[in-house]
Amino acid sequence: MDLLRSWSLRKRVELSLFWKKRKKIQTVNSSGGPGQTTGLAQVFLSYFPNIIIVHCISESRIHSITQWAEPTTPCGSFPRCSVWGTRRCCSSLRCHMRIPPLPSTLKPSLSIEAARKLRPTFARDRQNLAFRLGPSDSGHASLQRQRRVAALAKLLSISAESKALAVGAQAHCGAVKLGFRDEVFVQNHLINMYSRCGALGDGLKVFGEMPQRNLVSWTSLISGAVRNGELDVGFRVFLALMRSGLRPNEFSIGSVLKACAIMEACELGLCVHGIAVKLGMEKDSFFGSSMLSLYSKLGCVEEAEHIFNYMENCDVGCWNAMIGGYVLCGCGIEAMRLASSMRTKGVIMDEFTFINALKGCILWGNLYYGKQLHGLIMCSDVQFSIPVMNSLIDMYLKHSQEKYAFYVFDRMQKKDVISWNTVIGAFHEERDVTKVAGLFHKFMLAGLKPTEVTFSVLFRQCGNACDLNMGLQLCCLVVHFGHFHQSNVTGSLINMFAKCNALLMACSVFDSILSKGTGDFNELISGYNLCCCYPEALQVFCNLLSSGVETNVSTFASIFETCVKSGYEKMGRQIHGVIIKRALSGNNHICCSLAKFYVRFGCPDIAFLCFDALEKLDLTCWSIMISTFNGSGFHSEAIRSLNFLLEADGKPDEFIFGSIFNSCADSSSFDRAKSVHSLATKTGYDRHVYVASSIIDAYAKCGDIASARLAFNQSSGSDDVVIFNSMIMAYAHHGLITEALELFHKMKLANLCPSQATFISVISACGHMGCVDQGCALFESMKSDYGLEPSPGVFGCLVDMLSRNGYLEGAKGLIKTMPFSPWPGIWRSFLSGCRIHGNRELGEWASQMLCQLVPENDAAHTSLMEMLSVKRFWYHALSSMHCIIMSLSAITVGLKSLSGHMTLGRCVFSLSMVGLMACFRL
Repeated sequence: MDLLRSWSLRKRVELSLFWKKRKKIQTVNSSGGPGQTTGLAQVFLSYFPNIIIVHCISESRIHSITQWAEPTTPCGSFPRCSVWGTRRCCSSLRCHMRIPPLPSTLKPSLSIEAARKLRPTFARDRQNLAFRLGPSDSGHASLQRQRRVAALAKLLSISAESKALAVGAQAHCGAVKLGFRDEVFVQNHLINMYSRCGALGDGLKVFGEMPQRNLVSWTSLISGAVRNGELDVGFRVFLALMRSGLRPNEFSIGSVLKACAIMEACELGLCVHGIAVKLGMEKDSFFGSSMLSLYSKLGCVEEAEHIFNYMENCDVGCWNAMIGGYVLCGCGIEAMRLASSMRTKGVIMDEFTFINALKGCILWGNLYYGKQLHGLIMCSDVQFSIPVMNSLIDMYLKHSQEKYAFYVFDRMQKKDVISWNTVIGAFHEERDVTKVAGLFHKFMLAGLKPTEVTFSVLFRQCGNACDLNMGLQLCCLVVHFGHFHQSNVTGSLINMFAKCNALLMACSVFDSILSKGTGDFNELISGYNLCCCYPEALQVFCNLLSSGVETNVSTFASIFETCVKSGYEKMGRQIHGVIIKRALSGNNHICCSLAKFYVRFGCPDIAFLCFDALEKLDLTCWSIMISTFNGSGFHSEAIRSLNFLLEADGKPDEFIFGSIFNSCADSSSFDRAKSVHSLATKTGYDRHVYVASSIIDAYAKCGDIASARLAFNQSSGSDDVVIFNSMIMAYAHHGLITEALELFHKMKLANLCPSQATFISVISACGHMGCVDQGCALFESMKSDYGLEPSPGVFGCLVDMLSRNGYLEGAKGLIKTMPFSPWPGIWRSFLSGCRIHGNRELGEWASQMLCQLVPENDAAHTSLMEMLSVKRFWYHALSSMHCIIMSLSAITVGLKSLSGHMTLGRCVFSLSMVGLMACFRL
């Protein structure tokens, strides 16, 4: 824009602004300020050579910036206005002009209050315009210069806060014109403004042209470089600061420590820590919070504790940093203890304290403590904070308390996009997307614009529900909003199409991506794994390696899953070689994927060698190691891993305790269960929901129902549905149907809503004890009393109960009328009931249906043969045996191609021959 040319203020200009949206006229009178407003716009005349800032009240943003137009018709003389410092002219002369808006990418933002504070003044000053905060000042030139500098710095600060780059650039032009180019105070504000607006290059230019620099100049540039992700530039500027002879302050060192945490540069962080100690900053609260964040992000929580205890005057920022560090390291209990001690020491909790404390509740799994925090929030001023309420909603959702989460959501006065995304994500387990669609409709009616995160959540929910029609409608909507090419959106689309068994559409989305990233390749590999297309998944992995795109942890986890499911052990070992060549074997997550791979192929010793290659094992590695050993049946190795963890002075968490108790339950190791139970009690994890339910299950499967009942009584204070479900299942396994039903009624008295797992446990208990009427009544009460749609697991238990107790016709009718397609497990239950009660016709029908679903499985023929042999239908039994022999021959031929599996085919064949001999004996 051309600079505003000096022109006599003895004239009157009345501008008529055509407001495009409302089709109304806005009048601006330069002699007396804004004229009568007939639209929704309010125009502020601001000094920046040649611009007018047009502010939209409804949006609280700057609407447009335009060049001032010089009037063509002069006016006569007129008196000066006492408010605006201008002269009034005759009302006959007017100049109409239209103000063109800026492009959307250059529209800055400025609040109304800020614009009022910076009320411009136009006055005569040696035939130039002077920018002042108030009325005309006839004081000294030095005082006038100070006022101009202060006003210019204020406007630059507002531009930086609102990221108004265009306004900041115009302010820069004004500073140059008014002779403030060498003013250090103004140049520091310019560096800060450019860095906050994302134009770090311009900030570097300003810094390079400064004739004199002070500590604020260096600190502003360092913090701006770190804020914009230019960590290398930040380090170089910090080194130059050290060489310049200036002493860095806590803000410059804090920015460098933040960069060290992002890069996980432990040694460099220790060096900076040493510099700060030499400068005597170790007790500064700002520096202390930076050090706490650094060591927490590096996983050194003990060092962070030492620094926190050493500091004398800890402000709320230090407390928040330490609580957040505990949360970051997975120490939920320690975070809760520290948050509780804040109130005893009189430290006032702010919104960041509550956010970190709620995250600690999620890690700890303690809903009772979360409710206490909810009470504190409602008694403080942070109840109106949107981020705090979003964290509270997330806490309730993570504890499966959707009722309370939606109660908090409905009471929120203001909701942002994150609030809606959080509650929409609560339906990730729903098989019907009707509720999600209704919630998204309300979100659109609220006037908010969905982001790529919103569509990512919606696509994944459509994939979980296998609702392709809804997904296609949302796909059109995401194209309309312009988020189609976002990486998280394309990944969610590929995931949805793969789960809906639409691999051609998934490949089309993948091929349409212009710049394919690692996440896109990972989603396509996972989609092929989901559809059992293992050769295609390997081909995509090869294309990933040849394309030069970097691999990550998820890539190797997915491809090792491909190798395990397809039995490609040699391919997995070759991928291990690729990992070694790329020097990635020292990565903890990749090492965990390698260990899973070798354990699944029966090589636990090699898995131990993979873990030995790591310099430091964190709790995640130990947890994955123990759970992998437990899931593959290596229970002794799981216990041995726990002993190694304790010898290394490690502290097991709730996930490790849960895996160990599951291992004890599967191996019926009663003594080990008692020993680990004592350890969990000492560490305080016995009250955790996941651990408590695992303890109850372990004692029940070891045959000690009394110890299970005692563990339940000790942990029932939390009133969690999971613990009740575990105890009901324990009673069901021991045939104590009366106690199971009594506990179910106690749940109702405690106002606990039963889950699908609860009904599965109770109906299963009724089936084993022959209480068919009670089981059917519970099934009917799911929808009538609790509004729950029975899941496939509930239908499976009901069919098993009816078949087991001889209600075969009722079971057959239920299979035909249930809203799900029958799966192999439900046909096996029905066939087992036919075998028990000797119904040959229904047994043959169930056997045929089962063979159609899994033709390679001979379980249907075996059960049918056993039933026919008991009832002495010898001809039909021989026919079933012929089918078994033919299927086993095909399986044995296929197994010959896999090394080490020939014995399996021989064993199955031998067992079938034993069954044939028993048939002939009868």
